[in-house]
Amino acid sequence: MTTIPDDLLGAFCRHTHVAVKGSGTGALAGLTFGVKDIYDIAGHKTGFGSPDWLKTHDAAASSAPVVEALLAAGADMVGKTQTDELTYSLNGENAHYGTPVNVNAPGRIPGGSSSGSAAATAGKLVDFALGSDTGGSVRAPASFCGIYGIRPTHGRVSLQGACALAKSFDTAGWFARDAVLLERIGRVLLGDVIAEKQGAALLAEDAFALLDSAAVAALQPALEKIKAVLGPLQNVTISAEGLPQWFQAFRVLQGAEIHQQLGVWVAQVQPKLGPGVRERMQWTATITEADVAGAQSVRDAARRRMDELLKHHAVLVLPTVPDVAPLRGLPGAALDDFRARAMSLLCIAGHAGLPQVTMPLATLQGCPLGISLVAARGNDALLLELARRIAG
Repeated sequence: MTTIPDDLLGAFCRHTHVAVKGSGTGALAGLTFGVKDIYDIAGHKTGFGSPDWLKTHDAAASSAPVVEALLAAGADMVGKTQTDELTYSLNGENAHYGTPVNVNAPGRIPGGSSSGSAAATAGKLVDFALGSDTGGSVRAPASFCGIYGIRPTHGRVSLQGACALAKSFDTAGWFARDAVLLERIGRVLLGDVIAEKQGAALLAEDAFALLDSAAVAALQPALEKIKAVLGPLQNVTISAEGLPQWFQAFRVLQGAEIHQQLGVWVAQVQPKLGPGVRERMQWTATITEADVAGAQSVRDAARRRMDELLKHHAVLVLPTVPDVAPLRGLPGAALDDFRARAMSLLCIAGHAGLPQVTMPLATLQGCPLGISLVAARGNDALLLELARRIAG
């Protein structure tokens, strides 16, 4: 059983290919899935998007529990999917392994770092796929590729047996082409919990203010669909300091954790890192304790603010990313500018460990554009139910 010869999208890994039959019985029986190449499969190497990582690490002794849970629920794993190098990118352009094709936005990036999982799901190579989300690595590619994606509550789904990037932000997440399947997978990975009753419905004014007028206009029909299910939206400002300041704090804290996690390996191995990843990794070594302390105070305030906004099962509506997928092969400066704008939106859930579902309810310039729901920690089932109801 393999899809590799039929993969014309460059979504699957040839260098770490492995397929595993599921139990054949359970909630996901008859379905196929791909697994981002950060999750261990017993007896096989995990590539982490890096040829040098692959060379310097042994085969896994056991499989990641999240993969085992999907297999036990009956789904068949058809292969490992491409990821950005060390998962430290939002683009999906891996200097070593290429860029998966975004079938719903031809000529544009699929987004990263869960690039292969998003591309394979959008391209119907699999029914669903497992990714991970530290700074937006499920939510951004889901928006770019026109599919559903969820970043669950931080710590809700086990990341045992997965390559870590920044542990206080890392989450396991998944993609599907429809909201019904996204929720079915949630019942397997989160437990068959009853969704909380929705509280207030909030519209993040300062998040929408980061978009240009064309993107705001493109999202208006999606907002009407959302209001039909959630009820009237109350306008709120998320960050008094400004969301770009939240992003700067996120960047520092994530960078410090990445250096702690990978700095020794990078120093010892001297891997040939691709553009963008190389510069960011070098920068992480310059972060000071004072930088971290200042950023942590911003994160603490952000967490308190989000806890206050989302109490009593409130749901927040915001754009997933500020625009459609950038074109492939853009210069680094242009991508860095887009990354900063996108991360000003994506860092919100990351700072506070919140669940977020992105829905493919809009298009702009003929390309997909996602809109998101965010809720309090633990309210994952609520978001999945609402996404299903909004999808109709």
